[in-house]
Amino acid sequence: MYSWFLTAVVTVSLCMIPVPASDYIIEDRDIHHYDPVKVIDKQEIACLAVNIYHEARGESKDGQIAVAFVTLNRVKSNSYPDTICGVVYQGYHKPSWRDETKMVPIRHRCQFSWYCDGKPDMVLDFEIYEEIILLAIDVMVNRYEDNTEGSLFYHADYVEPHWAQHMAKTVKIDNHIFYTASY
Repeated sequence: MYSWFLTAVVTVSLCMIPVPASDYIIEDRDIHHYDPVKVIDKQEIACLAVNIYHEARGESKDGQIAVAFVTLNRVKSNSYPDTICGVVYQGYHKPSWRDETKMVPIRHRCQFSWYCDGKPDMVLDFEIYEEIILLAIDVMVNRYEDNTEGSLFYHADYVEPHWAQHMAKTVKIDNHIFYTASY
């Protein structure tokens, strides 16, 4: 893989020059052994991987797969954007106070909390992120079944959001509880 020196240089440079999650690029080496017809595109893979990374990097493989499927289930739903990146970055936006031509998410008004929690969205653990990229690709090319039973929603088990009382609970995987709409 990479030498420890190269990893250190990349990590230090990313800490000094932050790259937003939407700018992470998937290299051809990450997808060369997959059927290219089944892979949507590199940016969609990157969006799914970044979402899994921020939402479930500390969870088991099943927990990461579950987050991926909620994202993909939303893509299939008529109630959400029809692209992975559209779903991941869905939320209310406003002009930045630094640059009014740039739109930024409004804090706590996004579908996925990491995107608008006011914290940097940088990937810092590249070893885990590379594993998550491969997992995201595997989910996208149907190497796993939906372990959420079609869920569109989830939350951490240590919170009780008001919207959960109106949903049908499907499964609990690791530290997340998954739901479908109750209609």
